[in-house]
Amino acid sequence: MTENPTTEDKTWCVRILDLSGGAEEDTVEEVRGFHDLAHANAFARAYVRDSVERCRVPGASAKDVLQAWAAFGENAEVADAGDDGWHSANELDDFTSTRATPMERDWRALDPRRLIDEEEELAFSAMAEEDEDGSTHH
Repeated sequence: MTENPTTEDKTWCVRILDLSGGAEEDTVEEVRGFHDLAHANAFARAYVRDSVERCRVPGASAKDVLQAWAAFGENAEVADAGDDGWHSANELDDFTSTRATPMERDWRALDPRRLIDEEEELAFSAMAEEDEDGSTHH
């Protein structure tokens, strides 16, 4: 009997796409390690929100911001998510017409690579504290 992996067993990947055409096949980076689709979608949304804001200049209209983003920005898509994945086209009008809050732009807080690094750092700190206390590891 063959077991089919469920979506609970799947990890998700977000592709960062360079809209300027400077990268081969437009993919700049693949961010892996999302354990659920909601997390991957939130990361993709925040990443694009930040990219749009980096393309905004004082006094620019929504149309100007959209044109700048399409020429110089970065898009994000959840690989293999189909219609369940977040799509920037659904929110670009809102993004370009309304400034983002710092929280809406904070894709770094959602980055699974950062979460892993912090977990490793905490584990390392705990081991170092045990070593200072004279504890041994068995």
